[in-house]
Amino acid sequence: MIEVKDLHKSFGDAHILKGISTSFEKGKTSLVIGQSGSGKTVFLKCLLGLFAYEGGSIAYDGKIFAQLSDDEKRDVRAEIGMVFQGSALFDSMTIAENVMFPLRMFTKQSKSEMEDRVDVVLKRVNLPDAHNKFPSEASGGMQKRVAIARAIVNNPKYLFCDEPNSGLDPKTAIVIDNLIQEITDEYNITTVINSHDMNSVMEIGEKIVFLRNGLKAWEGSKDTIFKTDNEVVTDFVYSSNLFKKVRKMYLDENQ
Repeated sequence: MIEVKDLHKSFGDAHILKGISTSFEKGKTSLVIGQSGSGKTVFLKCLLGLFAYEGGSIAYDGKIFAQLSDDEKRDVRAEIGMVFQGSALFDSMTIAENVMFPLRMFTKQSKSEMEDRVDVVLKRVNLPDAHNKFPSEASGGMQKRVAIARAIVNNPKYLFCDEPNSGLDPKTAIVIDNLIQEITDEYNITTVINSHDMNSVMEIGEKIVFLRNGLKAWEGSKDTIFKTDNEVVTDFVYSSNLFKKVRKMYLDENQ
């Protein structure tokens, strides 16, 4: 579990995060949503330990990150998997080498042990024969699956995804959503996803945190988001006619 209490972050005079408190449970996919400028990217980078913050705390399974020694912080970072928005694969490395990279960074495994682990995770993301390809030879969906394989190769406790469906067609986006949820369930990971994709929210949003102007404006689930009367949330979520129709159908069926 990740617990966030009264988190504040500023850049100069700009107060970006204004006292956010929430928690993310183990074994659940949690989505952080909001408009551009809402603070969700800064929030994610604070969770990752990339940004220092001026107030509040972030605890990983009860360990307050800011109070840890450098070695203890490294241990926590070794338990984190990250899927970047653009996949962030190394062009000069094969897919197998990309996936192996965190093992080289954080473990003392033998080469054969690392190769065995790479085999396991590439099979898990349905890329059993992609080892010797380079990222340039892979489609956008394949690259995203490689990024997920790399993120889970170290058996992380925590998985962070930044806009994992960015640039993907709707069908491939659903495949990636389902893969992330399946992996979260199987490995009992605490998964946090930054997203603006409402299809993802409706598909896998077991918990949803909605940020607006650096504040937590609402939190709930993909089911309760249909029922909320919070105008800020409904304006964002139901800005399209499609989701207005989906909400009406849901409310009609559950009256």
